[in-house]
Amino acid sequence: MATKPVATSYAPTQRPKADFQYLETLWFQISGTLCNLRCTHCFISCSPDNHTLEMMDSREIFRYLDQAKVLGVKEIYYTGGEPFIHKEIMVILERTLDDFPASVLTNGLPINEKRADQLKEISENSRYSLEIRISLDDYDEERNNAVRGRGTFRQALAAYKRLYERDFLPILTVSEIRDYLYPRENDLNVYQKYVELLQSIGVDRPRIKIIPVFEMGMLPTPKQPRQVSHEMMKDYDHSLLQCSASRMVAHNGIYACPILVGEEKARMGTDSLEKALHPCSLYHASCHTCYVTGMTCKNF
Repeated sequence: MATKPVATSYAPTQRPKADFQYLETLWFQISGTLCNLRCTHCFISCSPDNHTLEMMDSREIFRYLDQAKVLGVKEIYYTGGEPFIHKEIMVILERTLDDFPASVLTNGLPINEKRADQLKEISENSRYSLEIRISLDDYDEERNNAVRGRGTFRQALAAYKRLYERDFLPILTVSEIRDYLYPRENDLNVYQKYVELLQSIGVDRPRIKIIPVFEMGMLPTPKQPRQVSHEMMKDYDHSLLQCSASRMVAHNGIYACPILVGEEKARMGTDSLEKALHPCSLYHASCHTCYVTGMTCKNF
């Protein structure tokens, strides 16, 4: 039975809304909340046993890709969970790259030599570009592993190097969890530290994206979370919010953004992308984080 879409009107006393402008970016929660890791700061609590959001069927993904093509979507992103635990990820990427540039957000652990070769072949034979983003949470091995799990630091860097050696320019995506956990040790040279880390494994063209921490999911929710107010949105350029030009698709519906996937109040529709392109409520504390930091889940 289809889930009833969330109402699109909000009373003036409720949270402000972000105007929707056009669908530029479409995200897929391809592996749901299933992941091979259990990171202590995951904002949607992904883990090997979290079935809150299930794997997406490839036929469902292809149906949404067809809709995206009609609507003029410019780029596709695959995330999870861990996208590379999806058994059909390579077939899905091949199909996607016929019509769109695509990016995959991964922890890197499933990218062995064989899979790196497969990605290289797919990329070289595709009409559009393929980007890979690999996650890390500290340039210090011990501290990273405390967040992501034993051995993850070296495995992620090994995956990065495999891709780099095959002519990819992967993006190292790092969160500000270090500053969150160790506020008294705030490192002003953190970006340079990650550059030096990649250089230490032979990467002379490092690419790094730093994202803020979202206090939700695995992290404790603040007792008094900060929220976007109507006054804050007065004369504000709505295009600065990613929810004004993107949507996230999961197995159970379409959501306003990647951060709020699975949140009932952020559900914009069920089956039709076109019907999900309406203003969304800035009701969540994560909306405030995006507002004040300029955060975008995209590569740039």
